[in-house]
Amino acid sequence: MTDASRATAPPVPPAPVDIERVLRRATGRLLGDLALRLVIIAVLVAVPTVLTRTGTWDSPFLSPIAVVAVFLAFFTFYRFVFNIRLGKLRAVLRTYPLEYRPRVARKEADTWTKYGTAFTLKISGGGQGPAPWVRAVNVIGRRRWPKEAENGAWVAGDLAFGGILVVPGTEEALFLEIAKRDKAARAREEAGPDRLARAQQAGLVRKRG
Repeated sequence: MTDASRATAPPVPPAPVDIERVLRRATGRLLGDLALRLVIIAVLVAVPTVLTRTGTWDSPFLSPIAVVAVFLAFFTFYRFVFNIRLGKLRAVLRTYPLEYRPRVARKEADTWTKYGTAFTLKISGGGQGPAPWVRAVNVIGRRRWPKEAENGAWVAGDLAFGGILVVPGTEEALFLEIAKRDKAARAREEAGPDRLARAQQAGLVRKRG
């Protein structure tokens, strides 16, 4: 193969991912994060209690530790309730096929949200015209940007309504939606009834009536 042909050849996609494995990994990561938080909460509660009851160290400075434990417990509960959206991940992956996108560009302007860090991306290479900027949030609320996605990623869904990005290798999953609401509304208006019905089946939009 000549240098010219190598330069123009399309990138070879990685091996297809197993959606059941993606679901298992997402569930396992969520449970692992929750278990770690519960251990930290238990330590924050137990240490001041033991120190006070044994008379080892009885100080007003122990009270803030209990307050931290309460707040951490609250946010852990909130995160668990939010992440029942794993069901939405399952519905999308079982409704739409995963298609490989060789180019994922990230805008260096992340947004901190209560659901996780929102990354602004442009995912192109699908042959469907100009790609819109989309917001991506980790399914289980993790805030780290998966750099592996910059070399290409798998996408499932209909971006007019939303979708899922799966990172090759780590198989982390991120929810996608068009970044600008006016463009998202216009894209939905232009979608036909078949696309709308499929998006409703995947849980990306609520059924009316």
